[in-house]
Amino acid sequence: MINKTEDISPRINSGIRQGLKKGWKGFFWLLKIILPISFATALLVHFGVIYKLDFLLTPAMTWLSLPASAALVLIIGLFTGIYGTVAALSVMPFSMDHMILIAIFTLISHNLIQESMVQGNSGINPFFAAFFRLLMALVVTFICAKIMGVTAETIGDKSIGVYSGESKPFVVMLKTWGWGISKLVIKIFCIIMPLMVILELAKLFNIIQYITKIVSPVLSVMGLNRSTGMLWLTASVFGLAYGSAVIVEETQSNDFEKEELLKLHLSIGVNHAMIEDPVLFLPLGLPPFWLWIPRLVAAMTAVWLYWGFSYVRRLYAKRISHKKLCDH
Repeated sequence: MINKTEDISPRINSGIRQGLKKGWKGFFWLLKIILPISFATALLVHFGVIYKLDFLLTPAMTWLSLPASAALVLIIGLFTGIYGTVAALSVMPFSMDHMILIAIFTLISHNLIQESMVQGNSGINPFFAAFFRLLMALVVTFICAKIMGVTAETIGDKSIGVYSGESKPFVVMLKTWGWGISKLVIKIFCIIMPLMVILELAKLFNIIQYITKIVSPVLSVMGLNRSTGMLWLTASVFGLAYGSAVIVEETQSNDFEKEELLKLHLSIGVNHAMIEDPVLFLPLGLPPFWLWIPRLVAAMTAVWLYWGFSYVRRLYAKRISHKKLCDH
């Protein structure tokens, strides 16, 4: 028993050291993205620029069965994430149906710049990632609106006045941003460090294969390969931001097939952070069904459609190649 303990202890210590090392590396890499983007967003909010960007989505509001004032909330979600959207919905007079549609759109496309950069560092073009998520947000929200029978009629646009008042002094904004980003950074640190240690220990003791075996039935339904199971699980539970260190580290240190990695990003781009993000909308009284199911179905549909397209393309290429051989 003592010999076994002596044999295991060095491996555990080695795994902890390696996990902490990778955790620090991933943490500082993520800070390079979070800090400048977060500060730039805070400046846009402080000087009111972000509230003038609603023209980007205003033309699509009727198509999405949303009132014109919803464009502002969607823009806030695209730049600041779920928290900004929830804060806006808590003070703006939208109907329950409209809040559901806004939540669906934001759950798919929130924090678009930062999370697209994370995907860009882990196997997919960041511009394609951002475009795909925005497109899926529009399509899924449109379909859900039709299913729910929602129209764009609302009680008016007086809610815009909530955001058009005088801004806080710059120093106050700076302190608010500093306090908020500090809490976020601490939260990310507390997630990344133990997660990287656990992952390294799981590798050393061959636990990952058992984990992927457990989730393999779910992966099959999602249209994903078993090799990407750990990445999918990380993104699904922790999200693209909090799980970024693990996602980037794994994709850069392992040789994944390009097609399997693309399918993974199509899935997690639409459906990630399945626990924390939807829960934030529950205090507003939104039905759980619309917070979880549309994203899940959309992620599955996107992957299976891509698989079907790839299959047809391979058949076509094989037929063309065969025809050329016959002609010769």
